[in-house]
Amino acid sequence: MALVSTATVASSSYHCDLLLFPAARRSWRGPRRSRGGAGARLAVLERAGAGGGLAVLERAGGGSGAGLAALERAGAAAAAARREEVVPAGNGRSSSYEVESLIDRLSNLPPRGSIARCLETARHRLTLQDFAAVYREFSRRGDWQRSLRLFKYMQRQSWCRPDEHIHAIVIGVLGRQGPALLDKCLEVFHDLPAESRTALSYTSLIAAYARNALHEEARALLDQMKAAGVAPTAATYNTVLAACARATDPPVPFDMLLGLFAEMRHDVSPSVRPDLTTYNTLLVAAAVRSLADQSEMLLRTMLEAGVSPDTVSYRHIVDAFASAANLSHVAELFSEMAATGHTPDSSAYLGLMEAYTRVGATAEAVAVLRQMQADGCMPTAATYRVLLDLYGRQGRFDGVRELFREMRTAVPPDTATYNVLFRVFGDGGFFKEVVELFHDMLETGVEPDMVTCENVMAACGRGGLHEDAREVLEYMTREGMVPTAGAYTGLVEALGHAAMYEEAYVAFNMMTEIDSLPTIEAYNALANAYAKGGLFQEAEAIFSRMTNNAGIQKNKDSFDALIEAYCQGSQLDDAVKAYMEMRKSRFNPDGRSLEGVLNAYCIAGVVDESKEQFEELQSSVTLPSIIAYCMMLSLYARNDSTLEGCDYSLRFFNALLDVLWWFGQKARAARVLEQAVKFRLFPELYRDTKLVWSLDVHRMSVGGALVAVSVWLNKLYDRLKGDEDLPQLVSVVVLRGEMEKSTITRGLPTAKVVYSFLNDTLSASFHFPKWNKGRIICLKSQLKKLQSAIDSSNGSATAGFVPMTNSHLPSPGSKIYTREAQVDNGTAHLPDEPLVEEKESELLPL
Repeated sequence: MALVSTATVASSSYHCDLLLFPAARRSWRGPRRSRGGAGARLAVLERAGAGGGLAVLERAGGGSGAGLAALERAGAAAAAARREEVVPAGNGRSSSYEVESLIDRLSNLPPRGSIARCLETARHRLTLQDFAAVYREFSRRGDWQRSLRLFKYMQRQSWCRPDEHIHAIVIGVLGRQGPALLDKCLEVFHDLPAESRTALSYTSLIAAYARNALHEEARALLDQMKAAGVAPTAATYNTVLAACARATDPPVPFDMLLGLFAEMRHDVSPSVRPDLTTYNTLLVAAAVRSLADQSEMLLRTMLEAGVSPDTVSYRHIVDAFASAANLSHVAELFSEMAATGHTPDSSAYLGLMEAYTRVGATAEAVAVLRQMQADGCMPTAATYRVLLDLYGRQGRFDGVRELFREMRTAVPPDTATYNVLFRVFGDGGFFKEVVELFHDMLETGVEPDMVTCENVMAACGRGGLHEDAREVLEYMTREGMVPTAGAYTGLVEALGHAAMYEEAYVAFNMMTEIDSLPTIEAYNALANAYAKGGLFQEAEAIFSRMTNNAGIQKNKDSFDALIEAYCQGSQLDDAVKAYMEMRKSRFNPDGRSLEGVLNAYCIAGVVDESKEQFEELQSSVTLPSIIAYCMMLSLYARNDSTLEGCDYSLRFFNALLDVLWWFGQKARAARVLEQAVKFRLFPELYRDTKLVWSLDVHRMSVGGALVAVSVWLNKLYDRLKGDEDLPQLVSVVVLRGEMEKSTITRGLPTAKVVYSFLNDTLSASFHFPKWNKGRIICLKSQLKKLQSAIDSSNGSATAGFVPMTNSHLPSPGSKIYTREAQVDNGTAHLPDEPLVEEKESELLPL
């Protein structure tokens, strides 16, 4: 984080020359171009204020934003009478014309040209304020040479001799050019008679040194100023403070900054009292140094002084406490402020919320929202956007929906909010929901922007929603929006997913027709469409067009598409060649690249090369994707490698059951488990006696154990419904051996997951007995309750305790999150419940 924030740097107290030379307002549309003549620079002809006199100096430090603007007006006022006596004011319109003409003449003046000749025709029509406008224009251009030449000419003339205001302007122009011109700044300063120097000229010189990171010199000038009997203002102190705060080699001790602050507070002149700029400069210095306590002290001091913090203040306070890992104290401070009638504004809570989101503290970020509401501060759309984005990045999509519903009752969603939702749901694979939200946006009267349309088109592309993509494109055309290459890329991708190759090619060519040149993403989207269908010749042609006609070189994604096209088209040698070419082009292969080559080897049925490629994949990524494992399974199956004995088969079925369960394919998983039992891979799985009905999952993976428990619970349902004689207990064995005696068993993965799943399914009917920590049991008394519940629901269509259905597989291009489904899948946190008391004498014989 920069030591002095953007807001502080742009303040009136530090960069005083920004106020001495106000620049034209910037626009996102870019600079306006002149159609010719003098009208191009009218924006720089803003006049300096001419009223207020020395009384303005007395009030300069009393409020935020006074700073050097007040000093500038005071300097102008001090010389106003002499200007009017020496130089006629003239008509405003004709003066502006003369200034523009002078700027043009000076701009075209050769290095040795005569400035006097440039001024001959206008010498009786220009005021010192007009000359100030000329300097502002040269400052904007960085043309210090012409500024200095004009200044030296003015020094020799009685009709336009520079006053303190002009001296301050020229010092600012020179000070912006770097340390090399600081000597010239001093020359200009010393040219001004000592009796004519006020805080304006001193502060301008101090700012020149401060801008060039010479804080010791800036501090020495402040002392020199006081010794000369010139009273500093808040702007002067703020400039020195900012220079010291920015120092890094070595940094200025914070105590020294507080010393300057104390001088300001104890000065009897009201013009030196600390203002908002003062406090923000100190707050940013405290934040960089992780001085949370000092930040709190400054906040309390500014509130006592009647200075209200702004967005910059709150941001630096939050940064200081974040650096000290004590964000919770900021919430306490805000509550204290609200209780004393100083409720922070929404930007304060937003800054705290953003700090929590940066460390992934979701609960704390939500608590800030609730505290904000309790403190009587109305949340804004930006407040909700932060949480919506956080929930989305964590895959908590139900939380996103719930929070958005709450937002609509509190504050109308804006375009930026919808854009967050489109990105969140698009990344999560809820592509149709993105389209529905887009229609909702239009119905509520919120106007989409180009980012909106590109996000929706991207979601349509990844989800293969080509009809919806066409509708969005038609909307853009109808509303006068020129579709970008990104928008068309979404359409091309959507058509590619539907194997509509001709239509995708037509959509691709439409970009060129509307002068929206295809990007490399567009070329890759079309190539990926061809690749999935094995149309390797078409993929080659589109990349040849990209390289030869558009001058765009292939990137890693281009090579990945080409590798896939060759694999799908059974051109396995070419796939490997494309991979080698990618390596020669110095692109680092990722999981997709390595899987592409693995696919080629697996299709070719070469076991050794496939194993070598899979090992490289394992060493390159954190965890190979399920696709890579499926490729290897297919390869081994075709080479009869599954017949390697019970050990291999056990691991194979465990892995397969695990995958099917976490993908929500419960019915398929049940059929796989049935086959495993037939192959006698889990002979210990089911054991029934008159005293105990038992399920043993201690050799199963977590997902496999949940499949077995689900199937067993449904069998238990049928037996309870059939009025069989009940045993003394039913038991699920999760661990065997010495671990049955250990108290840490409950925290182990399989035990924890199975326990949670059983009790989520049957309402806390199961528990760990005291006599064996490797079993989860349900007593006969609980079984009778379950049986009664089943008998009382005769007529219901329930097929068992656990619905064994298959969920929809994830959509192409979506991210997979399992966090929300953990409770349904039995991975919720184990509750800290007391164990059920039992008589060991009754249970041990069982």
